[in-house]
Order: sequence, then structure tokens, then C-alpha cells
Amino acid sequence: ETLTLDRSLLNVKETISEDELWATACLRVRTFFVTQHQPHGIQDHIKYLAEREFDALKERIAGKRIGFKRVSCINATVPLSQMSNSSDELCSVCKYSDNGEDRIVIGSLDLNQCLRLPDEITGKRPEGLGSDIGRAYLSNVCVAKELQNNGVGSKLVAKSKKVAQEWGITDLYVHVAVDNEPARKLYLRSGFTYEDDEPAWQARFLDRPRRILLWTDVSGISSL
Repeated sequence: ETLTLDRSLLNVKETISEDELWATACLRVRTFFVTQHQPHGIQDHIKYLAEREFDALKERIAGKRIGFKRVSCINATVPLSQMSNSSDELCSVCKYSDNGEDRIVIGSLDLNQCLRLPDEITGKRPEGLGSDIGRAYLSNVCVAKELQNNGVGSKLVAKSKKVAQEWGITDLYVHVAVDNEPARKLYLRSGFTYEDDEPAWQARFLDRPRRILLWTDVSGISSL
């Protein structure tokens, strides 16, 4: 079931706290890998995936990934006290402590300042020398399934645009699967427009749904 959120309690910001990054990794695994009916013994595998994502996330934020100039993890969080009992599993998996307050990571994305993302088609803008300085991609965009349709995704994207502009980014990109209608609607509402299509052979080779590449100009966003 979808829960209704008091948006005034939502906090959307960049994070480097290891406690919060672990909760982030758990949310991502829960969103991208976990299905409703898991076979017995899957918990160890879920923990392994979370540990792998946690290590990779720390490495990217620390600037240790070749080809990435800068990476930021942007999270949407709410106080644990605001979550209803119907989301016990989310609360136990994605909880962290911030200055003595228990909070839950309910949405997340990465902002990546780089020329390209591995296994993805590359954006065309800006062109010319030094274009890597001005281009960034969103990745790992997710919102806890219980809290979708509460505007969390829009807030994450809006924050990522502001951070991108602070970094001097002019062109922001995101890849979205052609059959992911809710995600596509979110990005179009947030000002993205279609730029390119992944070739069908590439999607087949990578054994995943074909993706489209969406673009938005962040050079003129108000910094207020």
C-alpha cells in the first residue's frame, strides 16, 4: 500500500555519513533487486549486494572512480517517528541516526559529473574541449515503493539540479527504460526532454530493457 507523507518533514540533501550511506545502499538493493516472494536463504545475498553497493558508493563519493570527476549522493529522508507501523520492514532496513534522531532514507539518487556512464549511451552536450566539466548524469534514482506518488522523486531531481549548477554543470542527463512510464513522466515534468535512443542491439547485449536518454539545461536555474 502507498503511504501519505507529510512533505514538511521531508529533508532532501547531499550525504557523506557512512551510517546514512549504508541505509541508502539497503534502499537501493530493496528497490532494484528484491521481489515480493524471495526464496529461502536470500537474506545473505541481499546483504552481499548491499555491502557491494555501499563500498562502491563510498568509492565514487571519495573520487576514486576513474572517469568520474565528482559524485554526490542526494537523499530524501524523514524522521522515523513519522512512519506508520505498516512500513516496519522499510524502517528496519533503511534507518540511520542523525545527531541522535532516527531517520529513514526513503529516496535517493547519484549526481555524477563525468563524460559518460558505463554501459550507457553518451550525451551530446556540451560539445568541444572541456565538455566533461559541463556534463553530468543522474543514476540510481529510487523512491521506496510505499512512498511513491508523494513528490519525493521531484524533490530529489530539483535538488540535484541545484547541486549540478553549483558544480558549474550546464547539461544534465538521465537514462530511463522505455517501458518505465512513471520515471519518464517524472523527468518530463522536471524539464527533461528526449535526446537519444539506446540501440536495440546494445540493450539485447546487456540483457535489459532498451533505454532512452533525456536531457535538461541547468545553466539558467535560479540559485535561490
